[in-house]
Amino acid sequence: MPSPGAAEPFRGLRRTVHRRPVVQPTVWSVPHDGVPVTDPYVRRYWTPLLGPGAVADLLRLATAAARNRSLPRPIYLTELARAGLVRDSGGALEVRIRIPEVPPHLHRHLPPRLRRELAWPPADRVSP
Repeated sequence: MPSPGAAEPFRGLRRTVHRRPVVQPTVWSVPHDGVPVTDPYVRRYWTPLLGPGAVADLLRLATAAARNRSLPRPIYLTELARAGLVRDSGGALEVRIRIPEVPPHLHRHLPPRLRRELAWPPADRVSP
């Protein structure tokens, strides 16, 4: 005897449930030189600003763009676009694979410890 509901997997779902559309991200070529999206800097400093879900979406988008693959539309796409990390250019979703350093006007949104770290950047982060 099957488990209750096993034969009808979608019966208990709300009527408003729907699949997210699929997007095909491409690499956004910007002249700005930043850190690679996989650099620990992105997780350490951008996560408190955007949230862990948005940073995870950013990493998935960058990986999909680099591999020329599609994926379901990220939930945090609006937040990533507001931060300037992705953009819609004529129907194509572009994602940065090099992430800029946190702009000074956003430093005040970081916890004090991280704010102090950014006030004196390590030597490998200083631009020539």
